[in-house]
Amino acid sequence: MRTNAFDSLVGELDYPMFIATVAGGGERDGCLVGFTTQSSVDPPRFIVCLSNKNRTFHIALEADVMVVHVVPATEIELAELFGSRTGDHVDKFERCRWSRGPEGAPVLARCPTWFAGRILERFPAGDHWGFLLEPVEAGYAGYVEPLTFQRAKVLEPGHEA
Repeated sequence: MRTNAFDSLVGELDYPMFIATVAGGGERDGCLVGFTTQSSVDPPRFIVCLSNKNRTFHIALEADVMVVHVVPATEIELAELFGSRTGDHVDKFERCRWSRGPEGAPVLARCPTWFAGRILERFPAGDHWGFLLEPVEAGYAGYVEPLTFQRAKVLEPGHEA
């Protein structure tokens, strides 16, 4: 049962935001995500949850790899591109610099800290689906202050949650 207290509690949390990118079925896309967590140390595992209403989710169903980018706090415009625009109407990759990563998944130039994970499992988790990732490659540019949920709240979502 959902309560106002629960909504208030989770609405106040301030966790890092990420951009997840995928390539599959001859297409590519990416979106801003906030529902993520490391789920295992040994073996290393990470879970990314994607809304089942967006294009990135549908491409991720066909993808073998997902790239998870730490969004620097200074990259609000990039977060807006991937969080407020939908791949249904805009090719986000025409509007930013990127390179081909593992299995063709895009790696964003303005997010130098990232990892690529092989998608091991996909599972429903409410209005989002969890994607269990096994890290296979990473780029690390040192600590950077991440864009957080509280700062990203000003962005208008490209799709409903």
